Amino acid sequence: MGSARSASSATIVDKQTGGPVLSQDVLIEARDVSVHRGQHCILSQVDFSIAQNDIVTIVGPNGSGKSTMLRVLIGAVPVTKGSVYRRSDLCVGYVPQRLHIERTLPLTVSRFLNLPQSVDAETRDQAAERAGITRLLKRQMSDLSGGQLQRVLLARALIGDPDLLILDEATQGLDQRGSADFYQQIETLRDTTGCAVLMVSHDLHVVMSASDRVVCLNGHVCCEGTPAVVSSQPAYRALFGTDTHGALALYRHDHDHDHDHDHDHDHDHDHDHDHDHDHDDQRDHAQGHNHSEDHNTTDYAYQAPDLIRNDVSRDKHSSDKHDQSDE
Repeated sequence: MGSARSASSATIVDKQTGGPVLSQDVLIEARDVSVHRGQHCILSQVDFSIAQNDIVTIVGPNGSGKSTMLRVLIGAVPVTKGSVYRRSDLCVGYVPQRLHIERTLPLTVSRFLNLPQSVDAETRDQAAERAGITRLLKRQMSDLSGGQLQRVLLARALIGDPDLLILDEATQGLDQRGSADFYQQIETLRDTTGCAVLMVSHDLHVVMSASDRVVCLNGHVCCEGTPAVVSSQPAYRALFGTDTHGALALYRHDHDHDHDHDHDHDHDHDHDHDHDHDHDDQRDHAQGHNHSEDHNTTDYAYQAPDLIRNDVSRDKHSSDKHDQSDE
């Protein structure tokens, strides 16, 4: 699945290298990005960047363009205006919202980690250890709980040592404690591997405190900054209410003990919460906005791993120039 290029995109390049003018540690940067679908404006004049070792979370109401923004950044959605730049050797790992598996299909976790192409046992085992699923390798995928499945998807995303880990509502179906443990694991991965993390989440009571920077999106960037700064902004409170300020205190603690993430007990609910609500467009209309979210997240979850490995993966034969994507 290739990336389309928009003839109307603006381009800022370095005259010596031909690549964009980016800071050395920046992995992806979006400049003045707008996305229209028909007459609807989904994203308007969005500026965004993520650098090495950052944990950045995009928050916003349903229909605010969060998932669309992720797709723009990895080249899956063309932009109407603006430019998206990626480091030429960028390797991205992706954890989708959900993965539907046919329960009659005999597929072990170990075999799943070898799809779509086989990896050596050392690489597989290292990813499994980092995600805390070593004891699950021989289990059938269809027998996993919600929390176990999310950690398996995390392990798959870690194969290849990504520079950037992207999580799209990765904790749906988990309770607050399970979500907190999952995000703590993400922080640990960032600290041990040095990868950057970009998350989209509804879990304000947990994810805000796990982030270095928060971007509040509602078709455009309403506000951004540290969690403490964003939670006090009028635009943020108008969207989520004044009672969310205390969310920063929940589940943020310094660990003086080790959590064993490789366990069989999970703090999750084994049911599928479908966050792709049909009322998103109605909410946008009621708020007077013209933007609407793309809700085809299930199909995208299947396509994303191949897309990322083919289009945004580390290319050993690429030049040192930055990759410019003017979708």
